[in-house]
Amino acid sequence: MEPLRVVVRRGSVVEAVHVVHAVAVQDGHVVAFAGDAELVTFMRSSAKPLQALPLARAREDMDERDLAIASASHRAEPGQLEAVRALLAKANATENDLECGREDGSRLRHNCSGKHAGMLALARARGWPARGYRLAGHPVQEGCLAEVASAADVSVADVPSAVDGCGVVTFALTLERMAHAFSRLESLGAGARVAAAMRAYPELIRGGDAADTLLMRGFQGWTAKGGAEGLLCAAGPDGVGVALKVEDGSGRGVRPVLGSFLARLGLDREALERAGLGRLPLLNSRDEECGEVVTEA
Repeated sequence: MEPLRVVVRRGSVVEAVHVVHAVAVQDGHVVAFAGDAELVTFMRSSAKPLQALPLARAREDMDERDLAIASASHRAEPGQLEAVRALLAKANATENDLECGREDGSRLRHNCSGKHAGMLALARARGWPARGYRLAGHPVQEGCLAEVASAADVSVADVPSAVDGCGVVTFALTLERMAHAFSRLESLGAGARVAAAMRAYPELIRGGDAADTLLMRGFQGWTAKGGAEGLLCAAGPDGVGVALKVEDGSGRGVRPVLGSFLARLGLDREALERAGLGRLPLLNSRDEECGEVVTEA
């Protein structure tokens, strides 16, 4: 099946096109796809719910807010920063212990600071060195690699890795294996806790008009996490896992194409539109509608 296409129209003229590959997996089988389900790409931040699993198993003191912010790519909003500070306190750590980069001069404001705080909390719980927790070969990162490989039902040796934008290790899989991993999320050890935490605090996961936050707000039982370069993974209450990738890495294609692909899986198209997962108006600097961003029929 051909890839999905998100078109950007200004007036009546198509100004840009984003090609999207998507796949849905249920009970170990592909149930829907568009484009290349075997496309290999990095999970980036979509892996965060899987990376939070060792933390959830290691520490009973993790509440839903802790696990949500550990799975988040936040926007440094006040409630999000408060959640990171609370998790750091449980880790007996401070902002200076975070090994992510700085946003506006602050490591706390980095969108991955919750994940880093969670990794520090895991290292403290296991008695591992806190310094260098982000580096390949550290027990925290070795555990995350094993978690991702196990969820995807692949060998650790078959998972390419690289350095993510925040300095930790990131993992590459096919879209089909990503969808498979998300379809299994709630059956994994502590997976139900992490998924429930994300659904309880969708505004911590990203917030605003982000596709993952909108999906969890609008549709009961759905768990979703976006990643850099136009990636999104999700899991439905019926055990279906979804992974989609905008080929050129553009994030603006994710919301309309997610709505279109989920409609193929049986979700109500009008409800998806109302939730913000459908046609998007193209606005100018005066907030005037001058076009649209929409999945091509």
